[in-house]
Amino acid sequence: MTPWRRTQRRAAPVFLAPALGLLAVFVVWPMLRAAWWSCTNADLLAPGDARWTGLANYADLVGDPRFRRAFANTAWFALLVVPVQTALALLLALWVNRPEPAWRWLRTVFFVPTVVAMPVLAVLWTLIYQPAQGGVMGPANAVLHALGLPPQAWLHDPRLALPAIAAMSVWQGVGLQMMVFLAGLQTVPRELLEAARIDGAGAWARLRHVILPALRNTLGFVVTVTTILSFRLFVQPYLMTHGGPGDRTLSVVQKIYETTFLSQDLGQACAGAFLFLAVVVLLTLGQRRLMREERA
Repeated sequence: MTPWRRTQRRAAPVFLAPALGLLAVFVVWPMLRAAWWSCTNADLLAPGDARWTGLANYADLVGDPRFRRAFANTAWFALLVVPVQTALALLLALWVNRPEPAWRWLRTVFFVPTVVAMPVLAVLWTLIYQPAQGGVMGPANAVLHALGLPPQAWLHDPRLALPAIAAMSVWQGVGLQMMVFLAGLQTVPRELLEAARIDGAGAWARLRHVILPALRNTLGFVVTVTTILSFRLFVQPYLMTHGGPGDRTLSVVQKIYETTFLSQDLGQACAGAFLFLAVVVLLTLGQRRLMREERA
């Protein structure tokens, strides 16, 4: 080993120490503390008086119908958002993937909602979904009225509340995934596209046999990130429906929030958080394994 290599190996821990220290203080230690609390009867206002209860909190959560409802709502939300948002983002990326300045402005238009604070968008979309009352209705019901269709109580109907929130979330987040796909499209070899065009391949054939195989890694990244973000659902239902009607929009994160700050049951909240983490990790690993098998 050269002297330069030895110097690098000695210097590496010095440069890594600040980052590792912050990681240990703000990530590792809180997770270990939460893992301990999840197996105790810890109270939010007196965590020091916690007593060991084993897996009782986990058993209580698994048997809690409201917690199971929250998990089902979150999974259904992810099933609504992930495929629609991914497909729409890919279509938008293919559409605006052009060098003219006008198309760059259009990319900005699609991307802007992703940088607006979610509470602001939640209030805005609550007004959009406003039901017809006293001759006043939100834009969504105004469109239905113009089409001759009856107005809907979007956020008050148990069947429509969660799909309405999912539609709002797709609109808000599609711009970010579009930009990721745009970056991936820049790596598609132009020679392959030109060769396919010369051979008479149409747009669908080029998409299926050239573009999508080249975007496989990008697609896997987008699906994984969108799934994780979907399972973090909290702000939209909390502000727009408060988890209603009838807990039909209650999310796992909102249930954990209520258990922590309303019931002040810190132990059960930590157990719910670790169950939630386990589900997200398993889903992420499953998606990554599926993408590897497809590449093989």
